[in-house]
Amino acid sequence: MSAPKPLSVVVAGGGTAGHIEPALAFADAVRRLRPDATVTALGTEKGLDTRLIPARGYKLELIPPVPLPRKPSGDLLRLPSKIKGAVSRVREVLGQVEADVVVGFGGYVALPAYLGARGRVPIVVHEANARAGLANKVGARFAAAVVAAVPGSGLPDAQVVGIPLRHAVTSLDRTALRPEARARFGLPPSAPVLLVFGGSQGARSLNSAVAQALPGLVHHGIAVLHAHGPTGTPAAAAPGYVPVPYIEDMHLAYAAADAVLCRSGAMTVAEVSAVGLPAVYVPLPHGNGEQALNAQPVVDAGGGTMVADADLTGDRILAELVPWFADPRRLGRMGAAARGSGHAGADEALADIVFGVVGR
Repeated sequence: MSAPKPLSVVVAGGGTAGHIEPALAFADAVRRLRPDATVTALGTEKGLDTRLIPARGYKLELIPPVPLPRKPSGDLLRLPSKIKGAVSRVREVLGQVEADVVVGFGGYVALPAYLGARGRVPIVVHEANARAGLANKVGARFAAAVVAAVPGSGLPDAQVVGIPLRHAVTSLDRTALRPEARARFGLPPSAPVLLVFGGSQGARSLNSAVAQALPGLVHHGIAVLHAHGPTGTPAAAAPGYVPVPYIEDMHLAYAAADAVLCRSGAMTVAEVSAVGLPAVYVPLPHGNGEQALNAQPVVDAGGGTMVADADLTGDRILAELVPWFADPRRLGRMGAAARGSGHAGADEALADIVFGVVGR
């Protein structure tokens, strides 16, 4: 008898890091649990696909980009002609790799992936945000399984498992790694540390408020690791202040920190809560309000607070964070609450769901 064909999984989550990172974390879990499996990623030449996906060791198959309107509009009428070529390319890839399942994570790669797989290969949809995007709303209509990061995404019958995260994050021992992490960034070995970041491009309002708050933070002996973004402006030099344009090894930054000031994108909230860090979340003041919804469960659990972007000032940072750092036991309680609200095993939980779909 011939050996069974190895499992072939196709993931569709290109464009932004918020779509790519959960897809790759899931792919890593598939490899751990089924070492004989092959994983192929669909992506486009736009966005971060060509940089992030091959760097993680996964084969990338390019399809024509199909930008999606965030809400139903007249742009939808122009989608069919754009989608046709992308769907044809998706079907070509599915045949080449003998795909057993397509797992989509939303974004402009996911819609042609769902349409190309429909009726040919089982589909699993994962929604990372508190409000589902258009691609996942379409894919969920004919998916074999629908999975969400949080309740209330708007996708019917979705199983809530959280967001797949990198194993380096979910397995992080912050206490053990702290000396190495602080040495890596040049931070004081024993002072309390605030980590500030606003996503891969930084955040102007966070940068401005940190600059205002820095003298007060220094006065209270609080060191700051500040990822200000490639085009962002750091604060003026000060003792214990470490500005960097971008942080490649986020797990080391988490290990070095005692608390976080950040945006509340889905991936950010998932990672910060999974490692047990209390945070002040500052939702992006644009879009349909999903960033506030992303952070709300953690805030409700006692793992952080939320401050509107318009209310973020240096004085507000000091009012929120100085009392935390003055009470290490409070920080510990908040960190435990944050961790308890997260889903550190989402990567393998999603993999198990996908294996079950293939088995059916």
